[in-house]
Amino acid sequence: MNTFSIKDLEQLSGIKAHTIRIWEQRFSFLKPNRTGTNIRYYTNEELKNVLNVSLLNRYGYKISHIDKMSTKEMEEKILTLSQTEAQQERIVNELINQMIVLNTDEFEATLNKFIASKGIEKTITTVVFSLLEKIGLLWQTNHIIPAQEHLVTNIIRQKLILGIENLTNSVKDSKSVLLFLPEGEYHEICLLFVHYLLKRKGIKVIYLGANSPLKDVSFLVNLKKPLYLYTHLTAVGNKFHLEKFFTKLHSIIPDNKIIISGQLVNGYKKAVPRNIELKNSLNDVLDYIQTM
Repeated sequence: MNTFSIKDLEQLSGIKAHTIRIWEQRFSFLKPNRTGTNIRYYTNEELKNVLNVSLLNRYGYKISHIDKMSTKEMEEKILTLSQTEAQQERIVNELINQMIVLNTDEFEATLNKFIASKGIEKTITTVVFSLLEKIGLLWQTNHIIPAQEHLVTNIIRQKLILGIENLTNSVKDSKSVLLFLPEGEYHEICLLFVHYLLKRKGIKVIYLGANSPLKDVSFLVNLKKPLYLYTHLTAVGNKFHLEKFFTKLHSIIPDNKIIISGQLVNGYKKAVPRNIELKNSLNDVLDYIQTM
């Protein structure tokens, strides 16, 4: 069973730790356990309760009213929320809880239902990237193990690959884009999503994929002559040096436009080689794709 600190609950729910402490004092829906040194800790069920309470509170329900609801009543009220954002948040919360308890069948069923209703693109932009952000928080605080992350991200990966395969758009443009992740980078979801968007737009994709040595990238650039290259940096190995990566990439591929996004380049302030362009958010990447 996972246990969570009050800081974890704050990060995952968006509710300030100070507010959570007040809720504990005044209401009955949240009763933390304490360690031998009197430090609060919370169970999976209490995390689920806080996510449900914060969602209902954010969309108009008073805490005093929520406190009188059973868990089942809270879940029923959440299903009646009409706001699109509320339902998207509900789905993300469900996926988080299903991942934590390793209920992969329910995780996949929840994801499939949303894809069937909204489509793969909407699912990725409104649910999956929010989910991955929260998985990142859990990862940073050691509340999930690699198996949990791998199981759910592989399910998402399979859905994206299926979405790519199901696209029937033929190539409409002479330009092509090479997609790759450098050695030590295995987080492929964003790269696959960009593959989906480019193919839907009719742009030819050369998909090299994860953990690609730069010599292989260079070889394909010389062979296939792509106009653009794209990579996404989330969590490369400890020996990875961003500035050296930029320098080496430019030295072996000096003429092609190279687009780089991801957590590792967000807010990067130093100058980069002339053919490299950094994108600070997914929306920036999506906007750039529209200009291709």
